[in-house]
Amino acid sequence: MTTTAVAPLTTADAEALVTTAVEAAEKAGVTVSVTVLDAGGHLLAFRRDDRAVLISGETSTRKAYTALQLNSPTADLVDAVQPGGLFHTLPTALDRPLLFIAGGVPVRRDGRLIGAVGVGGGAPEQDHGFATAAVESLA
Repeated sequence: MTTTAVAPLTTADAEALVTTAVEAAEKAGVTVSVTVLDAGGHLLAFRRDDRAVLISGETSTRKAYTALQLNSPTADLVDAVQPGGLFHTLPTALDRPLLFIAGGVPVRRDGRLIGAVGVGGGAPEQDHGFATAAVESLA
């Protein structure tokens, strides 16, 4: 059996993700916090702007963690946690609470999950757009 190695998310990649998300937010006139996690859930890069709402840093981290754990953009998971949804009981089953609000996006390389980025501070749809722009810029 042959396996193909996939390059991990590096600190340089993480910093580029933060920079791109922040630039996209600034163009929209929004102040955000950005968190980047590697595939193991370890913090690689973080930026919290003092002009952002204080909780935006925790929000961006939880969005990234949720996208990483469920390997899906958080915007796609909102319905899954509603009563009767696939993950209705999941948020209380884990040690770290998940956050099902748009703004968390997995980072993939060669089709494999290598990390996640989370953005908090704007409207959920804006945060999702900033995170998606960052991930797309890495490709």
